[in-house]
Amino acid sequence: MDGLQGPQIEALQQLQSILGPHDTEFVVSVLESVSWDVQKATDLLFDNEIPKVIAPTRATPMEQLELDDNEDSSPTIRHSHRGQGSSRSNWSFLWSLLAVPLHLVSGVLRFVFNVLRIPIPSLPFMTTNSYHSHRPTSPDSRSITQRWVQQLEEETGACSAKRSMANAVTTGFEAGPSTARRHTYPPAASDDNQKILADFFDGTYEEVLDICQREGRIACVVLVSAEHDDDADFKRSTLTDAAFVKILLDNDFIVWGGDIRDKAAWDASQKLQATTYPFVAFLALQPRRHGAPSGASPVVTTLSRHQGRAATTASVLIDHLNTQLLPRVTPFLVRFKTMLQDRDRDRRIREEQDRAFRETARRDREAIEMRVRQEKEEEERVRQHAEDVKRKQEDSARQKHQAGIRMEWRKFMRNRLLLPEARGLRLAVKLPGNGRVVRSFPPSATLTALYAFVDSQLIPSTSRPEDDPSQAPDGVVNDIPQLDSYIQSRTAGHAWWGFTLASAYPRREFRWKANVSLTETGLRDGEQIVMELITGRESSNGQISDDEYESESD
Repeated sequence: MDGLQGPQIEALQQLQSILGPHDTEFVVSVLESVSWDVQKATDLLFDNEIPKVIAPTRATPMEQLELDDNEDSSPTIRHSHRGQGSSRSNWSFLWSLLAVPLHLVSGVLRFVFNVLRIPIPSLPFMTTNSYHSHRPTSPDSRSITQRWVQQLEEETGACSAKRSMANAVTTGFEAGPSTARRHTYPPAASDDNQKILADFFDGTYEEVLDICQREGRIACVVLVSAEHDDDADFKRSTLTDAAFVKILLDNDFIVWGGDIRDKAAWDASQKLQATTYPFVAFLALQPRRHGAPSGASPVVTTLSRHQGRAATTASVLIDHLNTQLLPRVTPFLVRFKTMLQDRDRDRRIREEQDRAFRETARRDREAIEMRVRQEKEEEERVRQHAEDVKRKQEDSARQKHQAGIRMEWRKFMRNRLLLPEARGLRLAVKLPGNGRVVRSFPPSATLTALYAFVDSQLIPSTSRPEDDPSQAPDGVVNDIPQLDSYIQSRTAGHAWWGFTLASAYPRREFRWKANVSLTETGLRDGEQIVMELITGRESSNGQISDDEYESESD
């Protein structure tokens, strides 16, 4: 150490950070053999055929984890299954040829052991992928994990907790896409002696870290090596231990594992600095340390690492969890979950407030639209009413004007067109109301003269004859024939008069016709006729829409 220079000391520290506690002289000798190249030293120690670039200045998933407790294990590098790349490749090819018959036998034995529910012994020929170079690489880490869990069930004769939870009582609340799940133990199984494995998460290692970050759960990462001598014993005694599985389920651990021969597990071992197998690590969300600001968000931290068979027995792990890890991390995780619940409650409250605000805004908008619609309807009603009033006023004014003109015609006819009484036809005319007049007409008198006399009876008694006009209100009319011509040119006949004449009994109607004498109508001397007013609605040109009459009897 005293003779090392700055770059050499930096390379030594870099390699020791990867290997963990180790003999310094051994590490220096390895670096010297590769000219102080940390990359080559790492490939040499771990027998990694795929070069892995080590860049301490670049943020990696390994740098996001903080090592919190490491006194439970002393990581060392096992070389029992490592060798030189060239000799290893030759031996792997030879072993693949020799192991083909053994693989067929192992398939039959696996089927028999599964039927009899006997744990499968860990023999070299029982595994089709005995060496890391023989493990097929798959881009789907989920399928790799599922395959490893299935192989673990076959080797231990145990059943995964998630497969035996069909009839188990579950408690807890799952919010949204959360993977948090509470179980009761023991899970319901078909056989009372059935061993139970933990509920292994079938996602990736990065997804495990994400769940720890989002949900505040503790992660248990299990890494094994099928080539290790203690691998079978660890799987059968530790991973299927009832007390160990119970504490994982009761405390809602997220369990993830794999064989380092698979790339996903190998990458996780590098990030967790695993050097001895079996390997168990516990990770959870913890506050930042090392002078981090008070408001800094918590980070997923490596709470403890357990390497080697002695440090990964069920009793050691259970004691560590009950006496050290859970009492130390539970208070913070409880506060963190409470904070998440508070955030979720606040989010729901905000959503309810937003929903109530939108509902209120909708009702207000509908009320405003209804009020605007009502105002428009009221304006339309007022406009229609005004138009109706105006139209009625115009109709009334027009009727008054027409009535005034007709009254002028009556006065004109009384002044200029009425024939003097003469011996001939004596007729009695019953007027509307109780009025009755009698007048004699010469035999040559026309129906127009009769109608003009009867029409003049509608002039008010207050109107004096000397005030009657001497000229017609419209046109040139000086005698009865001219009046006939004028009426024919203006109206449809009797509608101009506004009334009709008829005999009382038997009823005969004497409708007005131009140039028709009274004798031609069939009127007889002494006959009594009735004046019937036309009650039908008159048009603007003086015509009527129907022929309705009003007699005295009505």
